[in-house]
Amino acid sequence: MSKREVGLAFQSDKAPGEYARLAAAGEAYGVDRVSVYGDLMFQPPIGPLLEIASATSRVRLGPTCLNPYSLHPYEIAGQIATLDLVSQGRAFLGLSRGAWLSDVGIDQPEAIRHVEEAAAYVGKLLAGDDSGFNGEVFKLKPGVRLHYKPRRSSVPLLIGGWGPRILALAGGIAAEAKVGGSANPELVPIVRARLASEDVVVVFGAVTVVDEDAEAARSLARSEVARYLAVVADLDPTTQLPLGLTDQVRSRVEAGDAHGAGLMIPDEILDRFAISGTPEQVAAHVATLFDAGVDRVEFGTPHGLTSERGVELIGSKVLPLLRLMGGP
Repeated sequence: MSKREVGLAFQSDKAPGEYARLAAAGEAYGVDRVSVYGDLMFQPPIGPLLEIASATSRVRLGPTCLNPYSLHPYEIAGQIATLDLVSQGRAFLGLSRGAWLSDVGIDQPEAIRHVEEAAAYVGKLLAGDDSGFNGEVFKLKPGVRLHYKPRRSSVPLLIGGWGPRILALAGGIAAEAKVGGSANPELVPIVRARLASEDVVVVFGAVTVVDEDAEAARSLARSEVARYLAVVADLDPTTQLPLGLTDQVRSRVEAGDAHGAGLMIPDEILDRFAISGTPEQVAAHVATLFDAGVDRVEFGTPHGLTSERGVELIGSKVLPLLRLMGGP
């Protein structure tokens, strides 16, 4: 049976202090996890996460996700060890291949190998294992180790991805696998089959907009989904987009018209890539994900018409409705 946890996921585009307020509010409402995206050209997630760590005492927290192309595994190890120290043992590490890196001239060869070796490299440093690492991609000389003691010798590993190979890797080495950008219950059994492990926690997370005004909530969700539809739409084997829609949406977004791009997305497509509407609609949608076998649903940015109002409605209305439905 699904564990039925909930989390909040933040884009790192906020002013100092906002992360603390929103995360503390989420913790007070009972969310289990708080994460910060590691998207290209946004604030590095470690800053917001350290702020969140100091403002909370119970929620688990970490980046979703860091990538081993723009951040070397020794730096990843240091950031996660620091977060674990500040949060007093509540950190997790999210790793993925990353997206949009070609925009900054970074190639991504052998993605599975990079993620697998990065996880092993970080694991050695956190464990104090100074025997060295001689991977195909990453090297660590024998005798090299962290010059401080981490709080824990390991932290839970989450791997983000959709495809068969990255999910198979997650099934072998990770505690959790996150499909970011999907709210589609039809995809859940495919993800579980690709993981080939009953022990891995399945996490789905997507743009979330909740408001008493359903039309306004769904309009904003459309604009947000338009920004990444071209990246994720082809990854979902259960979803067939209307011919030419991806290119049309991408063209509008690149022209600076995310709102116009969003208007092109049909309702049934929107609901596969976002969670939006009234508290009742959002709770009903999340319940379908839990019933399909998702262990944790992460409500993603922007949460509401404003972040504060969105977190308030998630905590005060959506979560109580979900509890009446049997979880979380």
